[in-house]
Amino acid sequence: MCLYNHQLISFMAIVLIILVIIVVLALLVLGYFISTQRSLVNLDELCKNALSQIEVQLNSRWDALLALAQTAGQYAKHESETLINVIRQRRGEDVNTPAAVNEQQGALQQVVGRLLAIGEAYPDLKAVDMYKEVTEGVRTYEENVRMSRMIYNDTATKMNRMVRQWPSSIVASILNFGQKEYLKTDQEEKKAYPNLNDAFRA
Repeated sequence: MCLYNHQLISFMAIVLIILVIIVVLALLVLGYFISTQRSLVNLDELCKNALSQIEVQLNSRWDALLALAQTAGQYAKHESETLINVIRQRRGEDVNTPAAVNEQQGALQQVVGRLLAIGEAYPDLKAVDMYKEVTEGVRTYEENVRMSRMIYNDTATKMNRMVRQWPSSIVASILNFGQKEYLKTDQEEKKAYPNLNDAFRA
């Protein structure tokens, strides 16, 4: 009887140890899950914030280009009116995805190129103070967008690593977090469109 009780106590102790180990492991897994979920949400929000900042900067650039087109209207009325209509249509568009940002960037660069052509055709325009101020403002907005684009791409890289690497990829898959699309790099921008700094050099 004593031997039976001893075996029963030993068995219960083993069961208890196993249960403790299971509970500890479950808590560790739960803690990792919660921690990873918070990291993914944080990175997702940072990406959204960076895109929002880019949208604000792009809209500011459209405003600056509108002022520039209106100034150019004193020299090339028809061309200026066309550009003003394009700018007004573009201004305020939702830019909440990388594809939309890249598309807006392309549209901006096309307008910049046409305004540059007007400036080249009318040298007196370059001497107007408003023209100089606006072109300087556009350069500033370009730099701000470049910095915001870098922040977004850096954050997207961190997010994509978590989504792809094990074991965080399991949490990301369960919670439906996907990889983030990257914005065009500076090199890709230079190949696709004229550089603003070069374009606005007097």
